[in-house]
Amino acid sequence: MDEETRRIAFELAVKGYAVLDFPDAGFAGMADSIKANLHAHYDFDGWRTHGHAAGISLRVQDAWTFDENVKRIACNEHIVALLSRLYGRQAWPFQTLNFPVGTQQHYHTDSIHFSSSPERFMCGVWVAMEDIDETNGPLMYFPGSHRWPIYTNEHIGKCIAELDGTPTQAIYEAMWRDLVEAQGMQPEYFHAKKGQVLIWAANLMHGGTKQLDPSRTRWSQVTHYFFDNCAYYTPMMSDPFYGSIAFRTLTNIVTGEPVPGRVAGHEVPSRFIEATTPGQTKWREEDAFDPQLYLLANPDVAAAGVDPAQHYLQHGVREKRRLRP
Repeated sequence: MDEETRRIAFELAVKGYAVLDFPDAGFAGMADSIKANLHAHYDFDGWRTHGHAAGISLRVQDAWTFDENVKRIACNEHIVALLSRLYGRQAWPFQTLNFPVGTQQHYHTDSIHFSSSPERFMCGVWVAMEDIDETNGPLMYFPGSHRWPIYTNEHIGKCIAELDGTPTQAIYEAMWRDLVEAQGMQPEYFHAKKGQVLIWAANLMHGGTKQLDPSRTRWSQVTHYFFDNCAYYTPMMSDPFYGSIAFRTLTNIVTGEPVPGRVAGHEVPSRFIEATTPGQTKWREEDAFDPQLYLLANPDVAAAGVDPAQHYLQHGVREKRRLRP
């Protein structure tokens, strides 16, 4: 392992983030092209009139689908190879976000939005498209917070399947503030130069500071990466022990191909994904095991004349038998 890779690996392990220069000599031109191409997608006047004061931001998600330079940054072969080396599994980008101003986002961990099983096989790669200082909304983060446990809905006493409406990360923010206070954590701020990259680990607590000067811009791109041979889901939208899992439908931006979730090399069955889709799992009496339907779905069991419930428990579960025709 070369010294630069060793440095990045050490900092990512100890601090939860690492800084490097974007490994493409043409980055400045790509960044300028992206800014020109995406400018019309944002309501700058509306943001400066009321959005800034409200603490919100502007963003375009998945601009890689129509902007070749956004895709080129996301698919940079040196970044992909570096991440693959660091994590020991093949990395691939699945989402891009492009910001023309500061996010002004409460600090959070990506692990509630993007998670994997095994956990923590996800990271973010953020790159500055212009110089950033204390007045145009620098990133902030809490070094070492990536080593905390990953807290999900059960830790804050929420069953999302039984809540009205769609939850946001706001349901976690009080807990995050308490954690930071209890741990005595102090934030650091990234006053990035154009072309500087920040890699962060999945569970690093990070956010965007208030943009003190709303007349300025703060162009940046973040690309989120997963790694091969995992199951991928959104914990904030999931209650696994209540039968509700928000599995993610993902595309590898490099290949353009869908990526199925896997558990120990086995693809997660589509019927299981469908059955556990949030909103589909309010348990009903008619969902209970029906022996007659089981026999109709499995005529060989009916022909054998065995007890359907006993057969299902002893053999059907292991053989992944259908419960209904």
